Amino acid sequence: MAADPASKRVKRIESFDPVSDPKARVLVLGSMPGKASLGASQYYAHPRNAFWPIAERLFGIAAADPYRVRLRGLVANRVALWDVMKACRRATSLDSDIVADSVVANDFAAFFAAHPRIERVFFNGAVAQSAYRRHVVATLDASRPLVYTRLPSTSPAHAALSFQQKLAAWRQIAR
Repeated sequence: MAADPASKRVKRIESFDPVSDPKARVLVLGSMPGKASLGASQYYAHPRNAFWPIAERLFGIAAADPYRVRLRGLVANRVALWDVMKACRRATSLDSDIVADSVVANDFAAFFAAHPRIERVFFNGAVAQSAYRRHVVATLDASRPLVYTRLPSTSPAHAALSFQQKLAAWRQIAR
């Protein structure tokens, strides 16, 4: 994550509210929505992001369905969706452009208190995982047993893996 004097002029961006239900058993965490998602006010709105096509294969949620229908599909499958970061400064959609000292984490202590059935947390990429470790873990009740798993990023910027390879790794959230 970048940090330099010029980065202070980069616009602050904010994430979305969580998509969740108290019955959720799984939480999928991204880092911060990219420009396409922020512009559409939708999680994973970039047309080449693999998140919704993966959700279609895992849960039968049609990627072409209206956004609200897709969100209801996640909730029906007891999957919550959120981002580690509530706010940060970033000039582009790349996680590598996040200004490190600008990160404000979401309130996970309150979230987990309201979602007592969540047992597994899946990170959509390495930046989500590292931001969670850096900004969130110390704020949580250590007695709450959670299983954490990093998955390959569904971002089109993460081209090291094919869609099929990403899908294979993501299958564990449907178990």
